[in-house]
Amino acid sequence: MHAAVELFSYRKFWAHRFGVAPQLPMSREEMDELGWDSCDVILVTGDAYVDHPSFGMALIGRLLESQGFRVGIISQPDWNNAEDFKKLGKPNLFFGVTGGNMDSMVNRYTSDRRIRSNDAYTADGEGGKRPDRCVVPYSQRCREAYKGVPIIIGGIEASLRRIAHYDYWSEKVRRSVIMDSKADLLVYGNGERQVVEIAHRLAQGEAVNELIDIRGTAFVTRHGQRQGWWEKDSTSVDTPGKVNPPIDPYQMQTQASCDTSKAETEQSKQQDDVTTNVIRFHKVMPKDTSNTVVRLPAYQDVREDNVLYAHTSRILHLETNPGNALALVQQHGDRDVWLNPPPIPLTTPEMDAVFDLPYSRVPHKSYGDKTIPAYEMIRFSVNIMRGCFGGCTFCSITEHEGRIIQSRSEDSIIREVEAIRDTTPGFTGVISDLGGPTANMYRLACKSEEIEASCRRLSCVFPGVCKNLNTDHTPLINLYRRARQLPGIKKILIASGLRYDLAVLSPDYVKELVTHHVGGYLKIAPEHTEQGPLAQMMKPGIGTYDKFKAMFDKFSKQAGKEQYLIPYFIAAHPGTTDEDMMNLALWLKRNGFRADQVQAYLPSPMSAAAAMYHSGKNTLHKVKRQGGDITVPKGIKVRRLHKAFLRYHDPENWPMLREALQKMGRADLIGNGKKHLIPSWQPAGTGEQGEGKRVSRKAGQKTSVPTKSFRTQHVRASSAKTKSTKSRRR
Repeated sequence: MHAAVELFSYRKFWAHRFGVAPQLPMSREEMDELGWDSCDVILVTGDAYVDHPSFGMALIGRLLESQGFRVGIISQPDWNNAEDFKKLGKPNLFFGVTGGNMDSMVNRYTSDRRIRSNDAYTADGEGGKRPDRCVVPYSQRCREAYKGVPIIIGGIEASLRRIAHYDYWSEKVRRSVIMDSKADLLVYGNGERQVVEIAHRLAQGEAVNELIDIRGTAFVTRHGQRQGWWEKDSTSVDTPGKVNPPIDPYQMQTQASCDTSKAETEQSKQQDDVTTNVIRFHKVMPKDTSNTVVRLPAYQDVREDNVLYAHTSRILHLETNPGNALALVQQHGDRDVWLNPPPIPLTTPEMDAVFDLPYSRVPHKSYGDKTIPAYEMIRFSVNIMRGCFGGCTFCSITEHEGRIIQSRSEDSIIREVEAIRDTTPGFTGVISDLGGPTANMYRLACKSEEIEASCRRLSCVFPGVCKNLNTDHTPLINLYRRARQLPGIKKILIASGLRYDLAVLSPDYVKELVTHHVGGYLKIAPEHTEQGPLAQMMKPGIGTYDKFKAMFDKFSKQAGKEQYLIPYFIAAHPGTTDEDMMNLALWLKRNGFRADQVQAYLPSPMSAAAAMYHSGKNTLHKVKRQGGDITVPKGIKVRRLHKAFLRYHDPENWPMLREALQKMGRADLIGNGKKHLIPSWQPAGTGEQGEGKRVSRKAGQKTSVPTKSFRTQHVRASSAKTKSTKSRRR
């Protein structure tokens, strides 16, 4: 792994003499109270300002404050003009712009592109307080407010749009967000190292256009302007002719072997017995990787060519390991967007120092008694780590936070639990979560730093758990035990998603979890039961879920507790057929599960599954012109059908399911017996019959409407053995 400057080793900026602010100021009046005449950095965010380490603007703001800079916050400004962007005055160093903790489009729209009525990151959950793709208009208003002030964009919205990307909401490939926003720099991934270095170098008098060597950043130059770089195109599309066996896109080659492969390519061009085009990528390991850049297909090309888009996505995902990733460059018209290699992960002492900063841990005082739903959800929880090596293709956590787990020390976590106990209003003794992106990846890592630095696997746990992965859950077990023994702590719950394929490797962890840290229900995400979609998701088979469930039930019984698993499933994911959803519905019925609300796949920017959705190609393997196609459920009708299979028990869905089952040749699943998926009769006032209409029936068929089900936002278990279950039946 490359060396990195220790995060807190910089000499503090002179303004540190002003001391620590109770909360970072959001008005000139607060600045006056602190004795400030100006801000060094102003952070503009699409979220309400909560001074808590779970909120990005607070974490970055407090970190910059610890470096000696005066930081102000502009939260959810009116983007229709520049007035709100002037309320703290002109920043001395730069504007930092972020969409907030969530992508603004994911935040505002459902997977069916319907506008959500509320916003969890806004006071009182009010919707409409941020614009679509808010990084772009925020940056433009900052430029209008104060010309010449550097603009640095970051956060998950900018991070996942750092190159040309498929945009689900407009159904087109959009340019890198740094082009549309006209920002000076884009910070991607976890931004602590980048932002601190940017601030100190600007404070020392460097111009923002000189800051082109910082890992984890992207910037724009004129096409072909940079000199002294060894550039390698990522593609060469074969002309009609003989197709050689597909070459591993990341096979390590010497310069001599590369020259040989070029000669073979030229020879293949002269042969014309096969007409298949194959995208090929040769990576030559140069002597000096610091001056090597991989040129991706240009924006104009990936916009028009889905195969090139799929290829580009694959290359991007293979260049994400900080230990070996090369710089990337992509042409946009007469400009190039350069991506420096990813940032070096924080060490445990650095993580501790970041989370030990003097957060007030409450929303800004300007909100008064208003409730911020996202804060209510996390105010009694503790983030113990970041990163995820699961690599689920539908998830963007890995593309943003990286695959290397960055864990806090046990002492740091305990200090935060004590801070919640002693200072957070309304605390009743229950910690709602000790987790992160995944509940049980705390301190898990590759057994060898050398192997980790050279690895290009997209996942450490798919198609199986890597033999080089340390899966020891003992540190996490010890953390749980120490936390729940603290005075004043009644219960420690685990609410983060559990990686059950790792958990089954540690029965002691499962026993500890089930015995002490489950509040009746435990979230778990098998996502599907069929191998086709699971392979495209990079998720384990349903057999692993069955193994975990057996352990969960066993230890629940030993503890004398009645507890349930809450499994999550995704409808309409790339690679999913109608038959796959039918089989999932049958599995749900056999196991007594009924989903009240279901999740339809949403192609988030830059995720591998989004590239599959857009291109129809399997990007987990070598991308070809012919072959490698996968089923992609697109269109409102098929997406509704897949969601209907998850809610097979809802009479409103029965007409749609009957029609689909008949077309699939599975009319045998329509009937009134236990072996049937849906009944042949329809309750009055439901489905296509409309309100108040009776449905004709054969003698002996039921016409009464089933009893109202127990409403929940999750999938919950049904069992004929308990009275509580009977009350949930329809």
